Amino acid sequence: MPLITPVILVGGSGKRLWPLSRESMPKQFVPLLGKQSTFHQTLLRVADRSLFAKPVIATNESYRFMAEQQAKEIGMEIDVVVEPQRRDSGPAMAAAAAYARTLGAEAVLAMASDHMVIGVEEFRAACRDSLPAVAQGGIVTFGIPPTEPKTDYGYIRPGGEHLGAAQKVTAFVEKPNAQTALRYIQEGLMWNASYFLFAPDVLLSELARFEPAMAAAAEEAVAKARKVGSTVFLDADAFNKAPAKSIDYAVMERTDKCWVVPARFRWSDLGTWDALLDVGEADSAGNVVEGPVEIDHVRNSYVRSDGPLTAVIGVEEVVVVAMNDAVLVGHRANLPRLKDVVQRMSDGNHKAATEHAVMHRPWGSYQDIDRGERFRAKRMTVNTKGKLSLQSHKHRAEHWVVVKGVAEVVLDGKIMTLHENESVYIPKGSVHRLSNPGSEPLEVVEVQTGDYLEEDDITRYEDIYARV
Repeated sequence: MPLITPVILVGGSGKRLWPLSRESMPKQFVPLLGKQSTFHQTLLRVADRSLFAKPVIATNESYRFMAEQQAKEIGMEIDVVVEPQRRDSGPAMAAAAAYARTLGAEAVLAMASDHMVIGVEEFRAACRDSLPAVAQGGIVTFGIPPTEPKTDYGYIRPGGEHLGAAQKVTAFVEKPNAQTALRYIQEGLMWNASYFLFAPDVLLSELARFEPAMAAAAEEAVAKARKVGSTVFLDADAFNKAPAKSIDYAVMERTDKCWVVPARFRWSDLGTWDALLDVGEADSAGNVVEGPVEIDHVRNSYVRSDGPLTAVIGVEEVVVVAMNDAVLVGHRANLPRLKDVVQRMSDGNHKAATEHAVMHRPWGSYQDIDRGERFRAKRMTVNTKGKLSLQSHKHRAEHWVVVKGVAEVVLDGKIMTLHENESVYIPKGSVHRLSNPGSEPLEVVEVQTGDYLEEDDITRYEDIYARV
């Protein structure tokens, strides 16, 4: 039995789960259920090395460091394929399949990084059950037996032809209205979870058949890719020629090679706050509560705080999510409008629409403490052995105060070591770098002063993370 190479697609901003999920820290990296992120959980599902090869993560420049850091946290080795531009799931999957083929992969499992799966062994059994159809040149998807007439999922219509546990797919159908969804359940259709298992050559040949420009662009992008360690940077000029299209539209709804294996695991795409209410542990009144929350006379509601103490009284069918810098209050029936509301806030240049209060970087993270005219104060955490780029700023000076740990500072060629309660002044235009040589996280308060204090006022000279 060949090893299956997992291709995990990491993209999207999860606007329907704002304010917990935002562009700077999307839902796959956030602990939605329990203490682990769905990305952690996805990696752990494919950790059995008797069945799965090393995972390949298909993502963009913004998220590759989060993927690497979270994989490191659970001791998983990964390869990362970096897309130069978001082009939807079709080009991403095509490029990842082309890269997996260079590794000698015979079977690839493409899946999202932000779904909930309950039943790891049942998930792995579905993968094993798919391999006979893959060996016969099929593309296999997992069908989820529906528990209710969901209108926000696509559906799969299975046919009568069988190959082991797999059934031939006769049609993929789009998200239905409520009446149609009920009829689909009665007719034996299944939810489409968009997990696909295939031989790389088969997917790429079907892409060449239906979307030749996409297939050619993906293969050229891999052939001309730049590799740094375990990170592969797809060639931008080649990749950007690919039309932006989902893999469902590009191949799955058009191919005659698709099979479905009915899943025995519980699944949710966790795409909305309602989904978290569905899968969470509800109290006797139907409420799911997370964090420092007090409720009174509340029914069928989701209430969560990741920061301030939150009290909710005398409401039904609502979602309340409180964070230090943003709050959501909405009736469950109106939550489909949240994505548009977030877009309006983003268009209005509200930073909290897209940015978390804590901003993550490959070396660690920072959080604004205070900000005013010509000054900005941050709390920075630099991971063990983390190192900022060697850089300078045209418009600002900086003051660094070490709060915890040991800092190594490079300032115009001079190297110095700072301990707790020690500080250094970084003049405007000087070439400098902050590093953590210690064995514990380094915490620094940075105070910036100047006439322009945004993150793009930076000139990099060296960077160990190969950022552009």
